[in-house]
Amino acid sequence: QVQLVESGGGLVQAGGSLRLSCAASGRSFSNYVMGWFRQAPGKEREFVASIRWSSGSTVYGDSVTGRCAISRDNAKNTVYLQMNSLKSEDTAVYYCATGWLRGIYVDWSSSAYEYWGQGTQVTVSS
Repeated sequence: QVQLVESGGGLVQAGGSLRLSCAASGRSFSNYVMGWFRQAPGKEREFVASIRWSSGSTVYGDSVTGRCAISRDNAKNTVYLQMNSLKSEDTAVYYCATGWLRGIYVDWSSSAYEYWGQGTQVTVSS
């Protein structure tokens, strides 16, 4: 059974940084993509970043490009999202997700991901 557990969220001042973690378990993820999405109150779920377990190649959403870095630790089966220069509009629940890498993978589409974590709240105060 695949399980994704996010951690690292919290309250931070604008301009600050946070590192989110997503611990994955339940199978081998070597042919999977790990992604981060976020959802603010009253808004649709938004793609943040993704990384391929095997190659480490990454994709970023337009709203965070240049301010975020996604990485993975294969030995720990953990994916990280380092967020810098945080803004109030970054306030949201952040979700980790994973999907099997097959064909043309549309990283920014939530429907490409089969498993989701429970989310972690990030609040940026201005």
